[in-house]
Amino acid sequence: MKVGTTVPVSLIVVVVAMASMISVRAQDASQPAQEIAGDNGQAATKNWAAGNPLKIALLHWYQANTTTSFIVGKTKNSNPYGIAFDGANIWTANKEGTVSKLRASDGKILGTFSVGGAPWWPAFDGENIWVPNLHDGTLSKLRASDGKNLGTFVVPGAIAVAFDGDSVWVTGYGFGTLTKLRAKDGKIVGKYGVSHNPIGVAFDGENIWVGNNDVGTVTKLRAKDGANLGTFDVCCAPYGMAFDGANIWVAAQPYMVEVRPSDGAILGRFFVHFDITGVAFDGANLWVGHGLGNVISKF
Repeated sequence: MKVGTTVPVSLIVVVVAMASMISVRAQDASQPAQEIAGDNGQAATKNWAAGNPLKIALLHWYQANTTTSFIVGKTKNSNPYGIAFDGANIWTANKEGTVSKLRASDGKILGTFSVGGAPWWPAFDGENIWVPNLHDGTLSKLRASDGKNLGTFVVPGAIAVAFDGDSVWVTGYGFGTLTKLRAKDGKIVGKYGVSHNPIGVAFDGENIWVGNNDVGTVTKLRAKDGANLGTFDVCCAPYGMAFDGANIWVAAQPYMVEVRPSDGAILGRFFVHFDITGVAFDGANLWVGHGLGNVISKF
């Protein structure tokens, strides 16, 4: 199936200081970001989470090239459902069985790596990319500098991942679960009930947001203990989610929906395309995956 022409849309992203929202741990930016040298000639990846995990979302380091599309994967229908940003590069989870690493400044593919069956919405933890493999019910941990697989962990229904500075959170599609794993070793440290078919998940500096695909809502949970803080309507089935340093963005086909974290209010609903799935923020622009082809778009 061919991907239709993406409708350009002006998304004005306002990045503000989140001192009133984020935890003390996230506010402490006194430690410098650690540099992780690549061993394959590629640019090093910075461990932004070493000082402030929100810097993963707050980076603004290159001249923006807006409303651009890039081909990903090795096949015409690689299906890039999920997207993550590592501080320098965009990673796309191509549902047909691989993940691709693209340079964010120009979209050049720097590598394509094999993972499990049906990889979907990945996340960056400051050093590694975590990729959920829906068909296998597993989670792959790839070193961001070179794509090396550092481990595979069992999480039934694994479909999307978020990182909170210490742990990775994984939605279990069809199982109605949100699983919390310790990032350093993949040990499960918590499991919480959510809607039957959760997909997208994002961290806002204090809370975890989950997209309830079957009922068109998003749920806000307190990251420290998983307490449910509210469920909010977003009109359409949510897929991928991302935090831009100020607000939550939800890919709810065919719209991108901007949600205020403090109270779940919808700040904007923007028509993009009927096959949008994944979304990531790189500090300047939003990247959106088109799940029915081999294209991602940058706004």
